[in-house]
Amino acid sequence: MTTASRVLVLNSGSSSVKYQLLDMADSSRLAVGLVERIGEAASRLVHEPLAGPGAAGGRRERVGAIADHEAALQAVAQELAADGMGLDSPELAAVGHRVVHGGTRFTAPTVIDDEVLAEIRSLIPLAPLHNPANVTGIEVARSLRPDVPQVAVFDTAFHATMPEHVARYAIDASTAEKYAIRRYGFHGTSHAYVSRATAALLGRPVEEVNVIVLHLGNGASASAVRGGVCVETSMGLTPLEGLVMGTRSGDLDPAVIFHLARVGGLSVDEIDSLLNKKSGLLGLCGDNDMREVLRRAGEGDEAARLAFAAYVHRLKKYIGAYAAVLGRVDAVAFTAGVGENAHPVREAAIDGLEELGLVLDPEANAVRSPQARLVSAEHSRVAVAVVPTDEELEIAAQAYALVTE
Repeated sequence: MTTASRVLVLNSGSSSVKYQLLDMADSSRLAVGLVERIGEAASRLVHEPLAGPGAAGGRRERVGAIADHEAALQAVAQELAADGMGLDSPELAAVGHRVVHGGTRFTAPTVIDDEVLAEIRSLIPLAPLHNPANVTGIEVARSLRPDVPQVAVFDTAFHATMPEHVARYAIDASTAEKYAIRRYGFHGTSHAYVSRATAALLGRPVEEVNVIVLHLGNGASASAVRGGVCVETSMGLTPLEGLVMGTRSGDLDPAVIFHLARVGGLSVDEIDSLLNKKSGLLGLCGDNDMREVLRRAGEGDEAARLAFAAYVHRLKKYIGAYAAVLGRVDAVAFTAGVGENAHPVREAAIDGLEELGLVLDPEANAVRSPQARLVSAEHSRVAVAVVPTDEELEIAAQAYALVTE
């Protein structure tokens, strides 16, 4: 059992590293930062110490070539060391890594050894845009602190509790098994955190609360959580299924893919790019930023109005579907960038759902706040909540709990 209490959380993308250093003795943040445009001449590192001697100086930024992820993490280590919180500190209990896809093998946070790393690498075909970068971050962090436990926390893990009939697609069973085709779900750390935080907001034990969580960022997903356990989620084999997103189509007739290949002559890679990077809000109106969509819609732009209507319609469908799945809903919780900040999205999504027990308080809904809060009317049978997500804290908490067991 360790007496150290700090956890460094790393979220390694293909050309970026987001990081936070937390002290789990009181769940406080010691430093936050981002390295972006890795591999380019104008790489950028933004570091903000929130505690220690460096905190008085505030946010620091440097621009210049950072060749690869190893150089990026070395730069992060230097910034932390300058604040007296370097990676060589005996206070560092663990490094927690966000890993997007855990397949069926990883359903809980896992201490990383060579075998685990090899298995994460074997899952790259299921998450080709994300797992390679996650693996790189793990490899570099292990080389920098081989004596400190490295813990993988998987986006898919929270959804592993979905019943088999929910997780399975209705395709040939032997083909599905051969190619690991099933619904996995994503944003799991956010859905786990928000579902518990919503129960706390209601002042009730999580085991007694049924919540529909709407994680609405550039990527977006919904989940139905019964008593703290996920029973359904909108994303599937990949993060493409489900809601209308910033650049992803969400639910789609699979035959559209065949049509594009046969009639349009598009390659598999071109279709993949179309559905993941050129669809959603961007495909409908040319903007994937909800703020711009709302601004344009307010000015009468028809394409933006259509995009907003499609986005909200899909949200309503999932709220209704998950109300049916859960049977009893205690709360609908909005989270992530759009969910927390775009009050017109919340208003439009809940409008007309009075028969499901959902009534919004327009004044409360319009207030901007960093705090978890209720925005439903007093007489609303089902609570409507805005709950800022904290995926980094969730990853740190899961990693720290594992290494201190």
